[in-house]
Amino acid sequence: MEINTIVAVDEKWGIGRDNDMLFSIPDDMKYFRKTTLGTLVVYGKNNLLSFPGGKPLPKRRNVILSSSLEPSEEYEVVRNVGELFALLREEKERKIFIIGGAMVYEELLPYCKNAYVTKMFRDFNGEKFFPNLDELPEWKLAEEGAHMDYEGLEYCFTRYENRSVKNYEE
Repeated sequence: MEINTIVAVDEKWGIGRDNDMLFSIPDDMKYFRKTTLGTLVVYGKNNLLSFPGGKPLPKRRNVILSSSLEPSEEYEVVRNVGELFALLREEKERKIFIIGGAMVYEELLPYCKNAYVTKMFRDFNGEKFFPNLDELPEWKLAEEGAHMDYEGLEYCFTRYENRSVKNYEE
């Protein structure tokens, strides 16, 4: 099963500050919801805690990569990447998306085939960053949507392809 990632970044590839997103654009939230609905989403404990009420995302299989989080009926917990890959090898029906945070993105990005990146054309002074795919030779911009505007903020949806995906099934 193919692993993908989805992220929204500012012009310096910033993704967060103070355990929160840098910005919220309704179209981006709709895009995220539409793209990940019904999928298996993988993310870290801090991402979970940043969601409203600390609740996992509805209508998705939620897998939290954490060495300290207690399991719950609402989500699954894997303690390390080895456990995650064992779980992913058993997933046959759902698409898989890595949805953050920074450490989870960095660790799992080499295993992702596609990166769905919403680019904001402004610096939001992030303290957490997503790797700049424009500077990584294995990543290639495959699609770039029209530039749009939300309350004076220019943004667009893009898709990058990884030309040397690491195999997690070995």
